[in-house]
Amino acid sequence: MKKGQIYEGIIERVDFPNKGIVFVPEEEQYVIVKNGIPGQKIRFMINKFKRGNAEGRLLEVLEKSPLETREPVCSIFPACGGCMYQTMPYEEQVQMKEGQIRRIMDPVVKGEYVFEGVKYSPKEFHYRNKMEFSFGDEFKDGPLSLGLHKKGSTYDVLTAGDCQLVHEDMDKILLCVLNYFKERNVSYYKKMQHVGYLRHLLLRRGDTTGEILVNLVTTTQEEYDLTPLVEELLALELEGKIVGILHILNDSLSDVVKSDETRILYGQDFFYEKLLGLEFKITPFSFFQPNSKGAEVLYETVREYIGDIDNQVVFDLFSGTGTIGQVLAPVAKKVIGVEIIEEAVEAAKENAVRNGLSNCRFIAGDVFKVLDEIEEKPDVIVLDPPRDGIHPKALPKILNYGVDKIVYISCKMTSLARDLEMMQLAGYRVEKMTAVDQFCETVHVETVVRLQRKHI
Repeated sequence: MKKGQIYEGIIERVDFPNKGIVFVPEEEQYVIVKNGIPGQKIRFMINKFKRGNAEGRLLEVLEKSPLETREPVCSIFPACGGCMYQTMPYEEQVQMKEGQIRRIMDPVVKGEYVFEGVKYSPKEFHYRNKMEFSFGDEFKDGPLSLGLHKKGSTYDVLTAGDCQLVHEDMDKILLCVLNYFKERNVSYYKKMQHVGYLRHLLLRRGDTTGEILVNLVTTTQEEYDLTPLVEELLALELEGKIVGILHILNDSLSDVVKSDETRILYGQDFFYEKLLGLEFKITPFSFFQPNSKGAEVLYETVREYIGDIDNQVVFDLFSGTGTIGQVLAPVAKKVIGVEIIEEAVEAAKENAVRNGLSNCRFIAGDVFKVLDEIEEKPDVIVLDPPRDGIHPKALPKILNYGVDKIVYISCKMTSLARDLEMMQLAGYRVEKMTAVDQFCETVHVETVVRLQRKHI
């Protein structure tokens, strides 16, 4: 088997994240091919071969999978990399994710544990309350596009004017913004040359409240009067309501959505969302679970996994806007949240006051450093780290508290598996595990683990 060789085969299964496993009988070799669906017959080219491990690039789907019993629901599937599995029945997607979790976790977890399966999202489509769309073109020197990257591409952008992951309001706003700049022949930022104006459109919409925050991200290389755009956006017929339109200036060389300066073009720089009877103020860059209805299922699961915390101190580490901490606060003695993004911490503090919770404290800073400064000791710890898991220097500090119970929420099961190895070495046992499908149609899932300290 060599680079450049072309083969055909059937995807036997898909491992996390998005790794199709194909057996090539003539070589007696398994090959990993991304971007496929279990059961598809595909043609692929070997693009990596190292130490006997082969990876291939999908060239063509020769035959649909028997699992593909639904028609695509958006116009840019399957070229778009935003979601993968919309032609599979939702039940099949959930079963596939259950298998992925078990194949990663079973070899890592020591001893027996209860796996409670994957809980369904209350909404399969139109569930996302946040979306980052990119400006670009669909092909080199093509017309301006605004949407999501082509599958496997870091440059080509497909216009996502009928994206089914978001509410229709977001699609209408996207098309309004795109047409506005198209008519004026405005340039987009080219990542390699570092020239151009338009970068991203960050949209956030409260699923419960219908409040919408529109964030246009550009460079400072050009300047335009955006007043007509504001007027066009406010004239749209929407189910929800635009409460803020922001112009975010970002001259960073890297392709990230960040702010060097934020200008309010209309309204305010935040919106409100409600979860489990509590209200949360959310700012442009503060972390909030992207599936509001799914988050309610997730937080009810966390509440169940954490059990009775009456008269106990809870540490909510990587706390974002303080959602988990505030869901737990009414039944705890005290909750202390730690989060590195300062604007999220400010929002968390405001949220606690708004929700009438006086037993919450939120601290801005790196978990690794902040833990040295907190005098209180926790009885229970909740962990909800970013995708890459917990920093290896921070995890021993967390484990040194020796609390009886830890609940770990993970959006990347391979990071969770790595962290569980250290946690088990430190004397914790995985009691039970479940997952919530926060990200329907995509490769991702949110996994929840309850760990109990072993008493010798």
